[in-house]
Amino acid sequence: MPDDELLERLQHFHHNAFPQYRAQFQALVQDGQHPTTLFIGCSDSRLLPYLLTGAGPGELFLVRNVGAFVPPYDGSHGHHGTTAAIEYATLTLNVQRIVVCGHSHCGAVQALYQGVPDEAVNLHRWLDLGRQAVLPMQPCPEVLRRTEQRAVVLQLERLLDYPMVRQRVQQGRLTLHGWHYVIEEGQVYVFDVASGGFIAASLAEHSGTMPCPPYPPYVEHDGQIPAV
Repeated sequence: MPDDELLERLQHFHHNAFPQYRAQFQALVQDGQHPTTLFIGCSDSRLLPYLLTGAGPGELFLVRNVGAFVPPYDGSHGHHGTTAAIEYATLTLNVQRIVVCGHSHCGAVQALYQGVPDEAVNLHRWLDLGRQAVLPMQPCPEVLRRTEQRAVVLQLERLLDYPMVRQRVQQGRLTLHGWHYVIEEGQVYVFDVASGGFIAASLAEHSGTMPCPPYPPYVEHDGQIPAV
């Protein structure tokens, strides 16, 4: 029989990795989970939230989807995992912060310019959540980078349309953070509301904490104020 790599990895976890965290997992079962952060990130395999933040078991409540997009809060009752996760994280888990993390070389952003196969009808509709961030330019590395960052800001704005999110932000019980992770640099750029742009975390004074609304507009590095 061919080697079963996944089985080998499961066995390695059980025998080698799990014993290091046994007590933590047992406590998380007995006491329940109490994550402090809802992390909304792209499904891209190169984005590793636990490695990026240094978080351990029970610290992050994770939502992964194509593009790290946030659906609008429209009061509909359709099936939507991201919306349900936002409600659960805020109303039940009482997280203290929500991070929206986009990244460089994002396939979702590239697809906004290049399109997707005709068979990908659900993906095409999902990408509508990022189309407001698209620039009226031919895609190039700079345009794609700017679009990735614009998309992060767009999702933060959508989050504030969720009543339970906006209320907690206004009460000072919840903070919102916009991140853009540049894979090849190992650098996260955090959205700074005061300057209206993204700042390298290695130079920043905060992790992208957004104060209570209203907010100044997001300003491109060349001074443009996009209609997002």
